[in-house]
Amino acid sequence: MLGVHLSVLLLLLPACLQAARILAVFPFPGPSQYINVVPYLKTLASRGHQVTSINAFPQKKLVKNFRDIPIPEVFNNYDEIINKLADPMNLWLENNFVNKFFVDITRSVLANKEVTETLLPPGKDHYDLIIVEALRSDAYYGFAAHFNAPIIGISTFGTDWNIDELVGNVSPISYTPLVTAGFTDRMTFGERVSNFVDTTIAWVNYKLVHMPEQEKLYEKYFPIASKRVPLNELNRNFSLVLLNQHFSLSFPRSYVPNMIQVGGLHISHKPAALPKDLEEFVQGSGTHGVIYFSLGSNVKSKDLPAERLQLILKTFATLPQRVLWKFEDDQLPGKPENVFISKWFPQPDILAHPMVKLFITHGGLLSTIESIHHGKPVLGLPFFYDQFLNVKRATQAGFGLGLDHKTMTEQEFKETIERLVKEPRFAEKARQMSDRYRDQPMTPLDTAIWWTEYVLRHKGAYHMRVAGQDLGFFAYYSLDVIAALLAGALLILTVTLGLIWKIAKITGLGNTKNKQKTQ
Repeated sequence: MLGVHLSVLLLLLPACLQAARILAVFPFPGPSQYINVVPYLKTLASRGHQVTSINAFPQKKLVKNFRDIPIPEVFNNYDEIINKLADPMNLWLENNFVNKFFVDITRSVLANKEVTETLLPPGKDHYDLIIVEALRSDAYYGFAAHFNAPIIGISTFGTDWNIDELVGNVSPISYTPLVTAGFTDRMTFGERVSNFVDTTIAWVNYKLVHMPEQEKLYEKYFPIASKRVPLNELNRNFSLVLLNQHFSLSFPRSYVPNMIQVGGLHISHKPAALPKDLEEFVQGSGTHGVIYFSLGSNVKSKDLPAERLQLILKTFATLPQRVLWKFEDDQLPGKPENVFISKWFPQPDILAHPMVKLFITHGGLLSTIESIHHGKPVLGLPFFYDQFLNVKRATQAGFGLGLDHKTMTEQEFKETIERLVKEPRFAEKARQMSDRYRDQPMTPLDTAIWWTEYVLRHKGAYHMRVAGQDLGFFAYYSLDVIAALLAGALLILTVTLGLIWKIAKITGLGNTKNKQKTQ
């Protein structure tokens, strides 16, 4: 209860510092990433800060103290790119593909007409704080150097070695899996070998292929700032990183002081009532309850192969439960009577409903967090990126199961659904996870606001930075020390052997010919 009172008090209090001008850069074309941060940005605006947001999803209604700079260019070929990501590729080619995608997004931001005319000209404007989506777009971190302002990063998927580098955090790959690997923190020896190799490939590709492209963009669009602050210093100079993660959602690991966990930043803690037609459909399910099925905003159910669609339809038709299916077309041929389709659902409100028994999901992090928040078991059908890891975590934690959507049979699909609905342990574990997650002194949104204003109050809060942010690769991992010690040991060994050889030569020790003559 104390946490609730603190949370309410924070929102009732006026901002205890002068209103700041904040530039937020969140141009990723996937809706879920921006959904995650919109409540945060709007809350900053409601507290008197002037927020300018570069994004792909401008507000439909005017918001006080909130200005949009739309970047529609980022949608070019986006659906094609998402479909391509689902195709099998070796890790080097996959990294090339992903990194090129983010280079294109970065270029779209910096070449945008409104950005070039209102933000990039020297002395044209000023900002007190830069907030960015920290996701392989290093060049637009240049706004921090351009405006000489502190920078906060938000990672909508949690953290990995790349995010860790922004604040000098330690990321032991012995128990910290690569996001795309689909492993948990409890890896077998073979998985640790695979994780080591895959992480090394991703790191080398990023440094040798991706960063040179980002440096070119940085030098082109921030010519003055780039001469003052090199990019390899700028992307290790973050004041704060907010992580859309929490130890109760995944697994505990170490964080430096300026990495703050705010998993579930977007979740409203007051679920709204469902629309009338939806509520009537849900109530009509009787004692059997309802299953909610959504593949998120990037993967569209309508684009699934025809035989996969038929498999899902046939399975749903045999279930006693009713099904809410996020389907992106107006018509679904062969739709059973127990299935309700819509292009959009109020997902958090549905998951909060007591008659919803199961969430069939692609395993996106926002959906996973929402399912935990509302205590619902999940059936994961992952497609790409961190979805495999999220589904593996759900399975390991005991509140969900996973299937391969490409190879699952109708029988496997139905039997897995029945297990999750009928076996009490899954629902019980989901409720336990929910209790752990909700047991926080402040809500994730209030936590994010407090730390953001902390950075403003303390002019960047650079006292939170660990010394590791100022060390190069060799010094950070003590490779220079190891090299010096090895060189010293080799020198001592060489000198010792030399002395032994000289002593032996002088004293005649080991000279068998002299010994034989003496005898």
